[in-house]
Amino acid sequence: MNVLSVIAGVAVVLLVLLDAFESVVLPRRVRRSFRVSSWYYRRSWRNWSFVARHIQAPSRREAMLGYFGPLSLLILLGLWAVGLILGFALIQYGAGDHITLNNQPVTFGLLLYHSGETFYTLGYGDVVPSSPLSRTLSVFEAGMGFAFLGVVIGYLPTIYAAFSIREIEISLFDARAGSPPTAYELLSRYGKNANQQVLDQMLRGWEQWSARLLESHLSYPPLAFFRSQHNNQSWLGALTVMLDTSSLIIAGIDGVALDQARLTFAMARHAVVDLAQVANAKFDPDAPDRLPEEEMALMRRKLQERGLQLHDGEEAETKLESLRVMYEPYAQAIAQTLLITLPPWIRVDKTRDNWLAGPWDRLIQAKGLGESAHVKHVAQPVEDHF
Repeated sequence: MNVLSVIAGVAVVLLVLLDAFESVVLPRRVRRSFRVSSWYYRRSWRNWSFVARHIQAPSRREAMLGYFGPLSLLILLGLWAVGLILGFALIQYGAGDHITLNNQPVTFGLLLYHSGETFYTLGYGDVVPSSPLSRTLSVFEAGMGFAFLGVVIGYLPTIYAAFSIREIEISLFDARAGSPPTAYELLSRYGKNANQQVLDQMLRGWEQWSARLLESHLSYPPLAFFRSQHNNQSWLGALTVMLDTSSLIIAGIDGVALDQARLTFAMARHAVVDLAQVANAKFDPDAPDRLPEEEMALMRRKLQERGLQLHDGEEAETKLESLRVMYEPYAQAIAQTLLITLPPWIRVDKTRDNWLAGPWDRLIQAKGLGESAHVKHVAQPVEDHF
């Protein structure tokens, strides 16, 4: 018996099983000890993002980044399978006895092949375990293969279900806050509504979305690498806009109640802080200011034109600044780590919402169909289109 081979094999099997258990069955922890999957994602994302940074075209860069989430998940499942096959091969090599059909020497390479066909329950019969221990190990490994198949069948649909739920709300955000979303657009489209319940209902919905985002991304960290369907949308962008909007309301807007905004801010801030740890983001003291004075003045003036008066004065400015400090460093750190562009507070360029952009618009305009309506579509508030 080769004791070192058995010890190494048992260590590999236990390491893979522990990692899979923590990832699939017991994943809900912010801080974790060393894990194979955590090490794998840190190293692979570092190399993948390094290549992506050198792609000049934004659409191509986003396309490449979009491949990482699903592809890395499939590779991780493959690494687990390879680890279990290797571990059982080491144990069989150190503790088992085998015979072959043509009496060829039993080498480690042959046992690695035998471990693979056992794990996937192929059972060709060209390598046969002959001792009670080796037969027991083969049966146990075959059962492990069935369990692994069950994990794949259950894990992937769960991941994609959580991704789908996340993206539905982000898609709904398009007509509510623009593309990309901004706090100014969201407030200008909702804040002047005479019924406070409309704004509170929206904020309450995003409070719940933030809670679901935190739960799903803590449980399944690979979801953070899954990109949205449109390049100007992201889960981090939506979360940041909700924090921006809640901060403005808490800092003070005439005629707008702030009770629900406080609850939404608390939940969204909780999410961005915890997810920064999951993403292994690093604090950047030199991160640029997202709201320079000139943009703040522009937003104040634009909101006033839309019927919303932000509170002015040193107290309001200090309150807004203290709120921004609570979440912006975390959001900017995640954005730098995952190569996500954070949305501004207010857009100075004129862009259409995604729902207004269509592949036939130019053809329709060229044929003179709905020309006046087509011109009207350029960067106007959503309510002006109905």
